[in-house]
Amino acid sequence: MSEPNPIIYRLRGDKVIWTVVLLLSLTSLAAVYSSSCSLALREGKTTFDILLRQLSLIVLGLTALYICYKIPLKYYRSFANILMFASIGLLIATIFVGKSINSASRWIEIFGFSFQPSEIAKICTILYIAKTVEKNTLETFNEFTLRILVPVSIVLVLILCGSASQALLLAFICCLILYVSDVKRSHLLKSAGIIGAGLILILILHFTFGIFGRIDTAISRIKNNDTEQLNNKNLSPEDRKELENSTFQKRMAKVAISSVGIIGKGPGKSTQRYVLPHPYSDFIYAIIVEEYGLIGGVVVLMLYLWLLFRCMTLAYSCTKPFSRIVVIGLGLMITFQALLHMMVNVTLIPVTGHTLPLISLGGTSIIIMGGAFGIILSISRTIEITKENNTKKIEANVGEENYN
Repeated sequence: MSEPNPIIYRLRGDKVIWTVVLLLSLTSLAAVYSSSCSLALREGKTTFDILLRQLSLIVLGLTALYICYKIPLKYYRSFANILMFASIGLLIATIFVGKSINSASRWIEIFGFSFQPSEIAKICTILYIAKTVEKNTLETFNEFTLRILVPVSIVLVLILCGSASQALLLAFICCLILYVSDVKRSHLLKSAGIIGAGLILILILHFTFGIFGRIDTAISRIKNNDTEQLNNKNLSPEDRKELENSTFQKRMAKVAISSVGIIGKGPGKSTQRYVLPHPYSDFIYAIIVEEYGLIGGVVVLMLYLWLLFRCMTLAYSCTKPFSRIVVIGLGLMITFQALLHMMVNVTLIPVTGHTLPLISLGGTSIIIMGGAFGIILSISRTIEITKENNTKKIEANVGEENYN
């Protein structure tokens, strides 16, 4: 009888999630190679060079995944508070020394590596909430405010300075994971009122002093989301030109989606990759649908939904609140970001700038997202080992009874 493959033998955890990671990585290589011709031309390289770059990033992302997967769960619990405060520090630093890319100061550079602190902050916030809910009863609203509402609000406001959609996504995820935890519903209702008042205050401060520039961007995208306005014959030439520019991405994505049927044009035969801005990142799902049709689009969608389903299954198996909240939170974060990307690409909502997790061409974002998958698999590995140990104890006890 042949020996088992040592690599497969050492990999514990949910095999479905491992499979999803592998399939998303392979999809990324095919999609980026096909959609990066405009980037290659702009950089004076070939699409094969871009493919090699993406391959190296995926390898780094899988390395980060494996490292986070091997870290014992107790360390995530122990360092959750420190990671939360560190992420707040990075977000503050981004405001003062952050790099501006595509009119958004979301990036910071450390030792030559550029990354978005908001991506790290989302993971750290989920870890922080999970530990706080597990370690504290949060009986009074004052305690809930001090330990949950204030720190999370600080993170959301800091993220809002760079991206309104990122802040809204994290706020929605935080609300969901608090709702499914043991936090009192009265605390959540009071928090909703405070958050509503805070949003009004933020809008007043912005329209008075112009503090949050990304709010103007979000409002502009919502106003210009309706491409049917171009049919208005009363538009002045200047307004028409401005509207054409502001709706260009949406119109080109719509052409890519609507120009194919069930099968698509075939791998490497996309035409909109030459005209769509960022077809290899912000609009890579539109290229996937154009080349692989409805079938390809549904398959990619089902991979993320499959991941979410497995995370919910894992959460049901968790015995500790920390593990359960982290699995649910990270699963929702990855899946909802993917859904937002897809909804933008099929022109259901305004452009948000969200990439497709583990598929879009990226840099450190792939590494950070790999880390998120690694934490989920670490929890899955812990559950599997615990079950095996419990089974061995039961078998040992049964054997001892039979011997006696």
